[in-house]
Amino acid sequence: MTVSVDLDNRPSLSFYLSVGLVAGSIIALQIGIMRVFSVGSWAHFGSLVVSLAMFGFGLTSAVMCVAKGWFERHWEGAVKGALLAFGPLMVVCNLAAQQVPFNAIFLISDPMQKWRLLANFVLYFMPFLAGALYLGVVFLKAKKTFNRVYFADLVGSGLCGLSVLLAMYFFKPDDLIMAPLLLWLAGGILWFVAMGDRRGIAVIVGVAVLSAVVHYAAPPLLGIPKLAVSDYKGVSYARKFPDAQRTYEHASPFGYLEVYSSSYLHFAPGQSDNAAFNVPKMPANAYLGLYIDSEGPAGIIKDLPADETPYFRYLPMFYPYLLKKDPNTFVVQFGGGISTAVALKSGSKHVTVAEGNPALLTAFREDKGLRAFTGDVLHNPKVTVIDYDGRLYVAGTKNRYDIIDLSLADSAGLSSPGGFSIVEKYSYTREAMSAYMRALSPGGILSVTMWNKEEPPKSVLKLYATMVAAARDVDGGKDVAQRFYVVSSYLSTATVLYKRDGFSPQEVAELNAHTKAMSFDEIYYPGFKVDTSELPQILSDYRDQFFFAGEQADPTAPSEKEPNDKPPPGMTGAAPTEVKADGTPPTAKVPATVLGRLAWHYLINGGWQKDVADNYVFDTRILTNHQPYFAAYIKVGDLLKFTDRLELVQDEWGYLLLWATLGIATVFALTLVLLPVIFGWRTIFSRYPGKAGTMLYFLCLGLGYIIVEVGMISHFILALSNATVSASVLITGMLVFSGCGSFFSERYLDRARTFMPKIFLAIFAILALYAFTIDYALDWIGTLPYALRIALCMLLLFPPAFLMGFPMPTAMTVLGRLGKDHMFLWAWGINGCFSVIGAALVPIVATSFGLPAVVLVGAFAYLIALPAFFSVLMPLQPQATGVGRPATA
Repeated sequence: MTVSVDLDNRPSLSFYLSVGLVAGSIIALQIGIMRVFSVGSWAHFGSLVVSLAMFGFGLTSAVMCVAKGWFERHWEGAVKGALLAFGPLMVVCNLAAQQVPFNAIFLISDPMQKWRLLANFVLYFMPFLAGALYLGVVFLKAKKTFNRVYFADLVGSGLCGLSVLLAMYFFKPDDLIMAPLLLWLAGGILWFVAMGDRRGIAVIVGVAVLSAVVHYAAPPLLGIPKLAVSDYKGVSYARKFPDAQRTYEHASPFGYLEVYSSSYLHFAPGQSDNAAFNVPKMPANAYLGLYIDSEGPAGIIKDLPADETPYFRYLPMFYPYLLKKDPNTFVVQFGGGISTAVALKSGSKHVTVAEGNPALLTAFREDKGLRAFTGDVLHNPKVTVIDYDGRLYVAGTKNRYDIIDLSLADSAGLSSPGGFSIVEKYSYTREAMSAYMRALSPGGILSVTMWNKEEPPKSVLKLYATMVAAARDVDGGKDVAQRFYVVSSYLSTATVLYKRDGFSPQEVAELNAHTKAMSFDEIYYPGFKVDTSELPQILSDYRDQFFFAGEQADPTAPSEKEPNDKPPPGMTGAAPTEVKADGTPPTAKVPATVLGRLAWHYLINGGWQKDVADNYVFDTRILTNHQPYFAAYIKVGDLLKFTDRLELVQDEWGYLLLWATLGIATVFALTLVLLPVIFGWRTIFSRYPGKAGTMLYFLCLGLGYIIVEVGMISHFILALSNATVSASVLITGMLVFSGCGSFFSERYLDRARTFMPKIFLAIFAILALYAFTIDYALDWIGTLPYALRIALCMLLLFPPAFLMGFPMPTAMTVLGRLGKDHMFLWAWGINGCFSVIGAALVPIVATSFGLPAVVLVGAFAYLIALPAFFSVLMPLQPQATGVGRPATA
C-alpha cells in the first residue's frame, strides 16, 4: 500500500537520500562504463559515455515537456517503472554490449563496424534513459523546492562517484557494474520507504538479486565474456601465447595491472640488431610483460648476472653511461624498471627513481614473484624511491645529478591506432624538460629516449622542438648547438642527449663510434652538416603522400582520385649524393631520417617555424603544460581533406572522432532542444516571455559547468598523476560543493535579481584567475603525500564549485514558482543537451588553444549568462492564467 506524498511540502529524509543514491548510481555507471571501455577497447570511447548520459536527460526533458499532463497524472507509476527498469538495464545492456564485436581499427574498412558502434551506444543509452526519467519526474513534482532536491542530486552524485573510486579496489573491471547496481538498490529501497510501498521494496530487492545472478551466472553458462578485450589490445597477444602465465594481477583506481610471463615475450626496446652477433651470452626469458588496462607491454627486466650485462650496451638508454663513470643518476619514471636496471648495471653509485603510480610501486615492493625476478630492485641500497612524478621532484629539489634519464615512459608508444589520441604527457613538456636540465650537475647529461614508430615522423619532431626550446630557456637564449647529440633507429626509437656544458670533440667522437658500432643513424651532433636543398622536396613528398591525387590517364574516363597514387617520399628523384668536400654526409635513403636531420639544422640555426613547421603536413607544435599532447597532428585546416582518406591516418582516428562527436552532439542537442518548441510553440510557449533569454541562460550553464569540470580534470593530473583519480576527485568535488551551493542558494531567492549578478561576476573572476595560476599550486601539491594531495585539490575546487551551484537551482526554482512548468522541463533539457556539446568541445579547445583557454571559455559562458538571467525572472503574461487578466490572490 502506498501513501500520497507531496514532494513540494517537506518530504521525508528517505526521499532525499533516494534521490542522492539514484543520481549517484548514474554517475557510478558512467565511471564504470568508462573503465570497461578503457580496459576492453579504447579510452576515448569511454568519454562518450558522458554524452550518452546527458542525451538521456535531454530526451527525457523533451518528451516530458510535450506530455507534461500525462506525467503529472501518472508520476508515481512513471517513477516506479523507471526505477525498477534502471538496475536490470545496467546489467543486461552492459553484458549485451560486450557481445557486439566492435573494433575501432576496422571502422573505415568494414561498414559493419559503424552499426556495431551504434549498437554499443544504443545499449548503453538505455539505462541512462531510465535513470534520467526517474530524476526528471522527481524534479517536476518538486519544482518549487528544486534547490533542496538538486542539493540531494549533486551531493549524492559526488559522494557516490567517490565510492566508485574505492570500489575499484574490490571489483575487477569486469565486475565493476556491481557498484552502481548496489547504489541503485539502496536508492530504490529508500524511495519505496518514502512512498510507504512495502510491496515495492520486495520487488526491487528481487529484481536486484536477479540482475546480479544474470551478471555472474549467464556468462559461464552461455560461454560469453563479461568484459570482451579487443584482439588488438596488447594483453590479448600475451594471453594467446602457448606458455603464457599471469603472474600478477591487481585492480585499483590507478589501473588494472597484469603481469605475464612467456618465452615469446621479447622486449628489447630500441636494442641494436648487432647485439645478436656480439653479445657473448644473450639473456634467456629476460622480460615479463606489464599491462595496465590491457595496454602494453612495458618490459620488466630480470636481474641479469654479470656475464649477461653486456646486453645493456646495445640499448639506446646506455648512451650517457659512455661518458659518465660512477654517476649519480635520476630516473624520471620507473615504469617496468628497465632504465633503473641499466643505471645500476652501468656503474651508477646511486640511483634516485620516481614513479607517480602507487599501484606499480606496491607491486614491485610487495609481490614476492616480482621482487625475486627483478632482484628486489626497489629495496636495493643504492636506490632511493620518490613516490610522485619525477618532473615535480626535479623542479623542487636542490639535488643535482650527473645523469637524468627519461626513457620509453610509455608502453608501446605515444599513440595507438584508434585510441588514446588525447592524453596528457606532462613528463615531456617544455617546463618539464627545463626542470630536468636545471637539475643537472656541471657537465651532467639528460637522456631522453622515446618511441619513433611513426612514418611520417610526428612525435619525435615535437620532442625535438620542445627540447631545443627548453634548452634555450635554461641557457638564457644562448647558442645551444654544442649541447645536443641525437641518434635514431628507423621505426624503433630516437634518443636525444643534452649536456649542460656542451659536448667536447672527444666526447662527440666517442659517441659517434658507439653509434656506428650499434648501426644507429646519426641525426645531429655539434658540427653536423646537412644538405638543406632537399627540404622542399621532402616536405612536398610527405604532403603528396596524403593529398596527391595523381593524373587521369584518359580525360574521358570517369574521375577516380586515389589519395596515395604517388610513391612514398624518398622513392623518387635523383640518387643520393656522395660525401662533399666540406664533410656533408651522404643523404640517407630513409626520408624520415633526412627530415630529422633537417629539423635539427633549422632548430639550431633558426627558421624552424617558417621553413619547416608551417609547411609540414602535420602539426609539430612544442609540448607545454598548457598543451601537453603528443596528439592532434592533423592541422585544423586539413581536417576536411582527410575525410576520404582516413585509412592513411589511423593513429588520428581518436582525434577525428572528437570532431565527429562534436558535430553529432550539436545536431542531436539542437534537435532535442527544439522538439518541444516544434510541438508546442503556439500552445505551450506562446505566452511565456523571455524564451530566447531563458534558452541562452541554460545553454550557458550547460556549456560552462561541463567545460570547467572536464577541463579541470586535465589540470589536476598535474598533481594527482592519474586520469581516473583526477576525474573521480574532480567529479566528487564539483558536485558536492555545487550541491552545497544549491542548498544555500534558497536563502537568496527573494533577492536573486540583485544577488545573482554578483555570483556570476565572482565565478568569472575566480575561473579567469585559475586559468593561468592553478598550475603553479598543483605542481607544489603534487609533491605531497597522496591523501594530502586529494584534500588540497578539493580545497582548490571549493570556491568556484560552491558558487557554480547557485545559478541552476535558483533559476529552476524561480521557473517553478512562477508557474512556468513547461519552461522548467525545457530548461532542464537545454542544460543537459549543451552539456553534451561542452564535453565534446573541451579536448578540441585544449589541443588547439591550450588548457587555460578551456577554463576561460567556461568563465565567459557564466559571464554571458549574467544578462540572460533577467529573462528567467520575467513573470507569465496575464493571459497565461487562463482568464484573460492577472490572477488575484
